[in-house]
Amino acid sequence: MAEVGGKEETKEVEIPDTVPVLPVRDIVIFPYMILPLFVGRDISIKAIDHALNTNRMVLLLAQKDLNVETPAVDDLYLMGTVCMIMRMLKLPDGRVKILVQGLNKARVSGFTQQEPFFMADIEKVSEEKPAETSIENEALIRNVKEQMDKVVGLGKTVLPDVMVVIENIEDPGRLADLVTANLGLKTDQAQEILEMSDPVRRLKRVGEILSREVQLLTIQQKIQTEARGEIDKTQREYFLREQLKAIQRELGDIDERAEEAREFKKKIEDAKMPEKVMKEAEKQLKRIEKMHPDSAEAGTIRTYLEWLTEIPWSKGTKDQLDIQKAEKVLNDDHYDLEKVKERILEYLSVRKLKEKMKGPILCFIGPPGVGKTSLGRSIARALGREFVRMSLGGVRDEAEIRGHRRTYVGALPGRIIQGIKQAGTNNPVFMLDEIDKIGSDFRGDPSSALLEVLDPEQNNSFSDHYLAVPFDLSNVMFITTGNLADTIPGPLRDRMEILYLSGYTEEEKLHIAKKYLVPKQLDEHGISTKILQIGESAVRQIISQYTREAGVRNLEREIANLCRKVAKLVAEGKTGTFVMTGKNVHKYLGVPKFLPEEEMKVNEVGVATGLAWTEAGGDVIYVEATMMKGKGNLTLTGQLGDVMKESAQAALSYIKSRAAELGLSEDTFSGIDLHIHVPAGAIPKDGPSAGITMGTSIASALTGRAVRKDVAMTGEVTLRGRVLPIGGLKEKALAAKRMGIKTVIIPRRNKKDLDDLPKYVKEGMTFVVVDTMDEVLKNALVAKRAAKAGAPKRKSSGKNDRKAIKTGATLRSTKRSKVTHATPADRRIKASRRNKKKV
Repeated sequence: MAEVGGKEETKEVEIPDTVPVLPVRDIVIFPYMILPLFVGRDISIKAIDHALNTNRMVLLLAQKDLNVETPAVDDLYLMGTVCMIMRMLKLPDGRVKILVQGLNKARVSGFTQQEPFFMADIEKVSEEKPAETSIENEALIRNVKEQMDKVVGLGKTVLPDVMVVIENIEDPGRLADLVTANLGLKTDQAQEILEMSDPVRRLKRVGEILSREVQLLTIQQKIQTEARGEIDKTQREYFLREQLKAIQRELGDIDERAEEAREFKKKIEDAKMPEKVMKEAEKQLKRIEKMHPDSAEAGTIRTYLEWLTEIPWSKGTKDQLDIQKAEKVLNDDHYDLEKVKERILEYLSVRKLKEKMKGPILCFIGPPGVGKTSLGRSIARALGREFVRMSLGGVRDEAEIRGHRRTYVGALPGRIIQGIKQAGTNNPVFMLDEIDKIGSDFRGDPSSALLEVLDPEQNNSFSDHYLAVPFDLSNVMFITTGNLADTIPGPLRDRMEILYLSGYTEEEKLHIAKKYLVPKQLDEHGISTKILQIGESAVRQIISQYTREAGVRNLEREIANLCRKVAKLVAEGKTGTFVMTGKNVHKYLGVPKFLPEEEMKVNEVGVATGLAWTEAGGDVIYVEATMMKGKGNLTLTGQLGDVMKESAQAALSYIKSRAAELGLSEDTFSGIDLHIHVPAGAIPKDGPSAGITMGTSIASALTGRAVRKDVAMTGEVTLRGRVLPIGGLKEKALAAKRMGIKTVIIPRRNKKDLDDLPKYVKEGMTFVVVDTMDEVLKNALVAKRAAKAGAPKRKSSGKNDRKAIKTGATLRSTKRSKVTHATPADRRIKASRRNKKKV
């Protein structure tokens, strides 16, 4: 705090025109003020030493930015106060403590030096003499003094000696300076007041600042009072509650703590817990009886006992063991899915014969939208059990499965126990959705925590970290779902019985739409069959040209879109029945989103038809091969994956090994480059099942024999020419049937899969089973005598032609005609040989 120094009658000290400058931070010095300063900067200590060796006077200038360690001329205000150094004390840490008294205001007219310290030429600023004392000035002085009293009364710390001096000062300028120095204002505000030469105007400005300070302190005091009131209210309520308890004890009324203990004891008895769990519950109950009810640990134990008593330890639902009724429920909810339905009926049959059996762990693997999750609800309805669904997609914390230990604040059991509590029974149908998308990180591996949950040999004593007592999960029927089995960890996959759900065929989607989707969407949109009728041809059109999926989600969306369009027309006032057919459905749904692959028109050389499996079902792909003059390089294009590229290399190696049988010379491959391309280059493709297709296209391009356009094929090829089995035969066969292809070449080891194909798929189709690549070429390539479809026939010379067909050599009908019908590769080889001979 600044103090008043000097008296009115102190004789005036002569101030020189040039004085050393002392930069100060975060403070503004006013005349007549006495205050101590700690000086540590080298530039300031040198200025003080110079002042002490001369006239003991320095000019104190405030810095504009207090963070500047070494200020320049531009960093200082030019208006300051000339002070007399009254005392100086050197401290052990190298700093200097001085006591200064403000003498007079001064303005810097120029700096004469900046190193090693500032020296400045100054002009004294004289205080303007106020007019004769007027009533207005006296009122202003009184107002400032009263406001200062209020500020002190509201908690502002000001020394009592300073307040006494303020009360006795009648000079407006000195009063303004003294109040400003003791208010603790910011540097810029205090500097603004220092630079005002008119004392009355300066005092008015100080009065404004005091008014704002009074308002701030009033609000601050109000906030503190309210906060203190809340604390006092809480303490008062606590004391009253304690007094009430004491009164009740004196009157013999029921003790609240004893009542709570009795309630918990009754809940423990009603829960019918296993003996080990009951001992733990009684132990925790005794602990809570000895604790203060408002303690933190008592609240934790109370929550734990509530969980223990609310979990259905012995409460279960009785299974509906009527096989015919269960079969009807499953058929009503889902079309097809015969294997899954049969497995559920088998479980019910065994359950009917043996009452106590372990719940199965089923895993439904299939593409999105085929009804895996809804199938779980149907199973629960068929069994008459409660249904609980838990999504595992993106779960990375092991505590989600096993829960947190009670040592953590806000700890809870894992989602398995939470689901059991939510179901209210100990034998629900528990669905763990998207098990293939579970993750792991520094918080643990949830898939490892599931090993105990999904093992019928271990889950009869599942231990949750929060409960810390075993819970029997063997009565629960766990069902897991996923899109791919490959991403499920091996040990976890081994504990589950995997049932594969393949994508729906067009016929199956048609039945699902007619039986389930169309009635459902008509009902949801408030439309009856009298308003909208969706024909079979319209549904087929939507399936083939507006959706591309294995399931029926997008099909349902497009049907809903159709219903919305009609609902809008009805709302606009149009009447009549809207009949949807394949010819007018585009008027409502817009142009088709997907167009099928075009069917090949003629047999072509180097183009083979393959079959692919996608998540949206089967598809037809064309593998094109061409050759050109080169050095034996192989180019692969069409967004092929590594496995597919390796299949192409294997197919080419096999064709090279069979060059003689195919009528190709040994030098054929060294003089040409092969380019294999799979169209639809923007779509990534991978897998080994296109091996025989690429081998066929390569053989066709090299021999010049066309590939039959009515034959499609699928199979993996080895370097020895063996054809290995593939997957997704049902989807691939459907894709071939859609394209009108009648003959499909498949590996012999896939012959068993033909039994799973629906009869309507196999009708009118021929499946050729093969063991080797030679058999593939025999069935896929056009006979050697046959010309390319649509090409003009040539005359044959008989004997020479037959010889050429056997060897693949150049044909000459006569010695004069030198017309060649050899393959392009043979022609290039002969030309290269002639060139070599010329060289």
